[in-house]
Amino acid sequence: MKFKYIAYAVVLFTALILSACSKKLDQFPQTEVSDENFWKTPNDLKLAANYLYSFLPDIMVDKLDDAMSIDAYATSPNSVSDGSWLKPSTSDIWTNNYNLIRACNNILEKAVNVVGETEEIDKYLGEAAFFRAFAYFELVKRYGDAPLVRKTLLLDDPELFAAKTDRAAIIDSIYLDLDNAALKLPSAGEQPEDEYGRITSTAALAFKSRVALFEGARQKFFNYGAYQSHLQIAIEASSAVMSAGDNALFRYNANPDSSFFYNFQYVGEGKSNPENILVRIYGENEVNSISANGYSRDGLLSPTRTIMDAYLYKDGLPIEKSPFYKAQTNTYTEFENRDPRMAMSVFNKYSFYVYGNYVPTFQYAPTGYRSCKYFISHDWAANESYIDNIIIRYAEVLLNNIEAKFELNGSVSDNELSETINLLRARVNMPALTNSFVSSNSLDMRTEIRRERRVELAFEGMRYWDIIRWKTAEDELPHAVIGAKYFPDEQGQLDNPQLTPDGFVIVQNASGRRFNAQKDYLWPVPTKELGLNVNLTQNPGW
Repeated sequence: MKFKYIAYAVVLFTALILSACSKKLDQFPQTEVSDENFWKTPNDLKLAANYLYSFLPDIMVDKLDDAMSIDAYATSPNSVSDGSWLKPSTSDIWTNNYNLIRACNNILEKAVNVVGETEEIDKYLGEAAFFRAFAYFELVKRYGDAPLVRKTLLLDDPELFAAKTDRAAIIDSIYLDLDNAALKLPSAGEQPEDEYGRITSTAALAFKSRVALFEGARQKFFNYGAYQSHLQIAIEASSAVMSAGDNALFRYNANPDSSFFYNFQYVGEGKSNPENILVRIYGENEVNSISANGYSRDGLLSPTRTIMDAYLYKDGLPIEKSPFYKAQTNTYTEFENRDPRMAMSVFNKYSFYVYGNYVPTFQYAPTGYRSCKYFISHDWAANESYIDNIIIRYAEVLLNNIEAKFELNGSVSDNELSETINLLRARVNMPALTNSFVSSNSLDMRTEIRRERRVELAFEGMRYWDIIRWKTAEDELPHAVIGAKYFPDEQGQLDNPQLTPDGFVIVQNASGRRFNAQKDYLWPVPTKELGLNVNLTQNPGW
């Protein structure tokens, strides 16, 4: 039975009292709740901690982050991707993450009143520490400096009007919380099956590798700080997960060559899958439901030309070098002899869709392509899905490890490649990446490491944040969004389509896209927050 986050009325009550705040930072009026009959037993802590899981990223929002990059398009232009965004008055991202931080602070403080087994109490303290770190990373990767609050605030607390804390101090606090969580929580191997879905020490370490790689790469490419220390932390955290032996890439025994595809299907869910380190659970079906999502019907992204051209051919060479490349004569040509992950991530005319094979079209996919990760044909027909949102999987840990090593040392060994990237390639029967292969084919190791991350994690909400930390958004985003090659006999007729000289559909012209490197690497602080706190300052350029 999957773990149900908010299964009882008391949890809903806890959710209400813990989210109550009249200022969108961290205050908590004492008059609104009495603690006299709560915070007594470990079960009280568990009920409070259950509420934190409602903040795990929703698949309908999380995966659509890729529309902020140029690898994917939604149903209309994305204002972050094309640079047309404006300062918002309010932001759910700002508000919800500070609500989560407040709830975590409350648990960590009130736990001193709880009497029970230390190990059980520590587990929920570890969960609260993890979620506080998770919330602060969501804030710092967007806003940079932000108010750092590590206690519950009252209406007269001066910290309600605190200025921003430097991002370096926030990152240090994130590391501190994740280390604390890793010490207190069970590992993935120790976690009981009926608690699958709860945070583990493995998740804390895997997430630490994500945070440290983000900050290390950002410091390196923006030329500030001591990036080496963060990259070393990323290596150590990811190596700890790898050496523990509790995790591995998913293998679907009924069809091993398609294991990558099935990792995002129902057969890839649950404790038996060692690849998925942290997921948001939606339930099993209409009978055993936590909540449903509509991703199969309404959440699928429309891949673009840039991601399609990024996939290697089966000889391990890119499109501009492989002898397997040939000009397209139909919609399927570009799928031939390619990295199998292409056809396992993007629908083609031989993919099963709902009632038969997929028909390439621009009607519901503006670029002419549609992603198929997380797509369940039955769920499309029912218009609700219970597919879990994978937030951290072991493949990312491997990619974090190899990238951090390369950026720290300027090179990687074949052995290091065999322990990371080549595990991913072997799963889909792609040739190994080696130093000699890179050299003999005039490739670039950094480009190939980044390419592997791009195609392995495509449409999982990672690409925008990668180009932000690499400082390549200014080079990638101000270009036209290009879709599929136009074959009206297969795709249907378009009214006055805009096409490139070689026949590819132009979805959004370059003239409508821009990126201001002086301001767009950080998000604007919501103006209402600036009005509530005169000591807050807006990010540069906004």
